[in-house]
Amino acid sequence: MSIRVKFPAMPSTNPSLRFYLAFLRVKGIGAARLRKLESYFPTMEDAWRGSQMDFIAAGLDERSAYAIASQRPKIDPEAELKTLEKSGAKAITWNDQDYPRLLREVDDPPPVLFVRGEITPADQFAVAMVGTRSATVYGRQVAELFTRELVENKITVVSGLARGIDAVAHAAALNAGGRTIAVLGCGVDVVYPPEHRNLAAKIVEHGAIVSDYAIGTPPDRNNFPPRNRIISGLSLGVVVVEADEQSGAIITAKFAAEQGRDVFAVPGNIFNQASRGTNRLIREGAKMALETRDILEELNLQMATEHVDAQMSLPLEEHEQVIYNRLSYDPIPTDELVRGLDLPAEVVNATLSLMELKGYVRQSGGAGYARAREPRGEYLTSDG
Repeated sequence: MSIRVKFPAMPSTNPSLRFYLAFLRVKGIGAARLRKLESYFPTMEDAWRGSQMDFIAAGLDERSAYAIASQRPKIDPEAELKTLEKSGAKAITWNDQDYPRLLREVDDPPPVLFVRGEITPADQFAVAMVGTRSATVYGRQVAELFTRELVENKITVVSGLARGIDAVAHAAALNAGGRTIAVLGCGVDVVYPPEHRNLAAKIVEHGAIVSDYAIGTPPDRNNFPPRNRIISGLSLGVVVVEADEQSGAIITAKFAAEQGRDVFAVPGNIFNQASRGTNRLIREGAKMALETRDILEELNLQMATEHVDAQMSLPLEEHEQVIYNRLSYDPIPTDELVRGLDLPAEVVNATLSLMELKGYVRQSGGAGYARAREPRGEYLTSDG
């Protein structure tokens, strides 16, 4: 059983969003194939209206091309947008400026992230707290303690709203006056488990509930393992408090390792089934977490608040503003950027490095640089 939740309508200003929402309804079209369509077609509307041969030309296999062509007549982009707006949630595409920076950096970020509540710049300093649904008294005590002390250090706590350790972590973060993010295996308008309805409402007020599943998607056991990559993707590190060897928390830890995130595990009683997974993680190389300081020091998070305040207060200098005005939220190769500017290459490269430290631009591997966020209003020029 799950609970559907209704909120006031929230209009969208992104003209491409309706087509991203429509593609989400096409079975078999995920992040990799959507990237190919984005690269080939001028706009997402053009992609949605393309022919089956166009899809093949874009790099899709015949089965995927047929899937879009055959399912498209049953999908209405305008209706998808209206469904989103009526739900009161909002949707962020991976090209939008407010898409979470940490999640954007993983290999398979969700093309669309549905959100109730708000994701803020402070949430880039986040740690995931996960564990078994059958938590022991010991596990609950550890989750409460670690969460409270993380929140006291201005760290956002991410988890999955499940029974057990997840719910304890969310509640402890709220009780300590902190921020928390819940990642669902269903639509953000669906609360599961249903007894967490009040907890979910409080999370929306002091954090966010997010999902990559479309509005109205019911909870399904097959949805939960994939959503764990978002829990780890939103976080700098993952703390596994209690978990059996075959559990969602262990899946989250594996995703974290693949994404280059730190994995922490709390040791437990060797005779307790709820500690088998965590003890094995430690044996296989996870960092042992005996106290919150182990996490803060390993992730260098003791000064999280100061880092956020400093980044948000640093203005753009003259060269930085010129470069920023040439960038978009899609990466531009550095050599192409240099050719379009009346500045020496060494000046452009040095300035980009400084702007990255300030948090205004992000480097996308060999793809070049892109905007990471908007400057504060008082530093914008007429071109900004």
